[in-house]
Amino acid sequence: MELRRPSAGPAGVAADSPVGRLAATVDRLSREVRAAQAEAEGRALIELAKGILVERLGCGPAQAARQLAELTEQAGTTQLEFAVEVINQAARDRMSEVTHAFLAATRATGEAEADPAAVRLRAAESGALAADDTQAVAESLLEQALRPLGAVAVAIWAAGADGSLTLAGSAGFSPAEAARWHYVPPDVATVARCGLAEREGLWIESLAERGLPSVGRHHHPDGGRAAVPAGTGGRVYGVLEIVWPVPLPPQRPQIVRQVEALAELCAHTLETYTAPDGPTRPQRVPPDAAELMDLADGLYDPALVLVPHLDESGNLLDFRIQHVNSRFLDPAGRPRGMVSGALLLEAYPMAAGESELFQRIERVYATGEPFRARRMHLTALVDQVPLSAVADISVSRHGAGILFIWRIEDETARLASLLQHAQRLGRIGGFEENLLTGEITWNDQLFDLYGRPETSPPVPLEDLPAHAHPDDAVAIGRFLRTLLHHRRPASAAFRLQRPDGVTRHIRVVAEPVLDTDGRLLTVRGAYQDISSQHWTEVALAATRDQLAHTEQQASERDRLALQLQRAIMPPTQAPLQMPDLDVAVRYRPAEAEQLVGGDWYDAVVLPSRLVLLCVGDVAGHGIEAATSMVVLRNALRGLAVTGAGPGQLLSWLNMVTHHLTGGVTATAVCGLYDPATRTLRWARAGHLPPVLVRGSEASPLPPVSGLLLGAVPEARYEEGEVQLAADDNLLMYTDGLIERRDRSVEESLTHLLTTAATVPGTLDQRLDRLLTYSRSDTDDDTCIVGIRVG
Repeated sequence: MELRRPSAGPAGVAADSPVGRLAATVDRLSREVRAAQAEAEGRALIELAKGILVERLGCGPAQAARQLAELTEQAGTTQLEFAVEVINQAARDRMSEVTHAFLAATRATGEAEADPAAVRLRAAESGALAADDTQAVAESLLEQALRPLGAVAVAIWAAGADGSLTLAGSAGFSPAEAARWHYVPPDVATVARCGLAEREGLWIESLAERGLPSVGRHHHPDGGRAAVPAGTGGRVYGVLEIVWPVPLPPQRPQIVRQVEALAELCAHTLETYTAPDGPTRPQRVPPDAAELMDLADGLYDPALVLVPHLDESGNLLDFRIQHVNSRFLDPAGRPRGMVSGALLLEAYPMAAGESELFQRIERVYATGEPFRARRMHLTALVDQVPLSAVADISVSRHGAGILFIWRIEDETARLASLLQHAQRLGRIGGFEENLLTGEITWNDQLFDLYGRPETSPPVPLEDLPAHAHPDDAVAIGRFLRTLLHHRRPASAAFRLQRPDGVTRHIRVVAEPVLDTDGRLLTVRGAYQDISSQHWTEVALAATRDQLAHTEQQASERDRLALQLQRAIMPPTQAPLQMPDLDVAVRYRPAEAEQLVGGDWYDAVVLPSRLVLLCVGDVAGHGIEAATSMVVLRNALRGLAVTGAGPGQLLSWLNMVTHHLTGGVTATAVCGLYDPATRTLRWARAGHLPPVLVRGSEASPLPPVSGLLLGAVPEARYEEGEVQLAADDNLLMYTDGLIERRDRSVEESLTHLLTTAATVPGTLDQRLDRLLTYSRSDTDDDTCIVGIRVG
């Protein structure tokens, strides 16, 4: 006798089981609804064509229907396509012009369309006219006319009189995304704003290349965009924005005219659109659900946001999936956008099956009492694809919304297994100790580290000194005091004395867990066997001693360099005594002693009664930079006695620098001021030019050419001359005053000029202000020399 299995329904579920019958019923009803919608949209166009024939032929409805059927048969096309042709002939509008041109081009190239443009455009028009708001218009345009063109989303923007944009309707975007973009203030350059300014519209191949912000930009960053003004009768009412998921190549003129016709259709809808009071449109998403969307997006587990779906009498029929977060993976592999917006039982019929998940969600919605379940069998049936897994479930109500979270145990178990292997290989044992109940949890690796059987009780943290070497009591006491008293994470290394007589070197790391009132609840941490590392450290002890000796020598060198620098370059210096001239200097050494640099300054009256003013910077840090600085500073002072000009002085100083050992390079600016004529002659060697402050304006002197010192054996330096006036201030400085890691020199110099232009009382106050408000972050030396003409 032959044994036969019971017949199976969708996804292998027995057809005669309650779940199988429910799944089959939902599947059949969904197909019927979709077919009824398509038939209703086509029927509306056919009935419109019949009405046109009644008017043109002067006949009754029955005769018009027979005439339409006969003409359709003679034309050799479908009744829907012929009905659209009749409508186009009668309308003679923009829509008919576009469809005629498109069909003519299609026939000329021999292309065949299963869904002709004429039918799609008239169906979109019919759906838009039947829609009760702009949101429904957007949905009709996307489904009827734009999806066949490859588009995945559409936005209809209403233009305000102040230049703002309001999202009047959208389709293909999540409710949360649409809510974030419901209003765009004036003068914000978005895709829609730029399209509104273009008479022919804006067609973007890739949004990432243009860098313009717009709704849905994070979901399709590389996709194409089109933004076409929606206007009629010479007036623009808004913008139609269309989103493609991939880069958009140049479109045929027929496609462009189709989109322009759809934009004109949107204009008729926007004529009657009334923006709500204020900058926001009516909330289509409940406020509670909108907050839950943000919460769900921040979770690391898959989550759904559900809102109730009621009938006309207010009775609960189902829950609509308002939002899915980025961790969500549909069992059937469908995109998240297809699941979002669907009814829960339509998307997952098995939720009402054996697991009674739907009933649990109903109860949470009715009572507000959250539902938690561990190891619950989560089963879903989607388009013949079964899924059955053990999961941890969390369902909670927040206002009018439901947050549904689950963690598949299979994935959790896999991660736990990986963690267990990592702990075993790293000889790491984890623990958790509840300080309120005294409950202690150890994993298997920790029992092994302690050399204790798993049946023995775990060791509390407070008893740790009894299991450690007596010499480690201080380290363990410090660890426990930091962790338990100060309630901060702590770590310690100690020698663990096991019951079997073996001593292991252990590192323990732990952190406290506090409640909202700051009370200590739990301590979590881990032990690691570092015995092998300990013996490695013992082997490297001699190397450490050598390194310590080397560090001590380096510290002595830094200290010597700092003493030398401070001896030659005191932070403050007595001002020069000159009639009608104030001279002030400032030196700020680096905060870190090991960064002793080669910045230097000088201000001295020469025998010729000219005043030598200079600042310089030797490349590098340490004793070499400090000694080179002393050489160059003293050399320039000696050379200046010859009476040579600043260009010649720098030329000679370049020769001195080039012949110094160690390949020294430096920058400098040198000036000679004549008090009798108030004239400054100056030259620079790769250095920033001086800054002249005159009245409330500050500007750098026109730069003159000159290489940095030491780069070549011989160099010529161009001189500049500036005539100073009474109350003028001149500033020379090193780059430590303005240099930043995250800003260009031009930006930093602009800030310096702004600060220098502020008028304080004296020259000293001006230099102090420059040091105080300096934004430099390189921790370098800084020198400033300033003069003020009386």
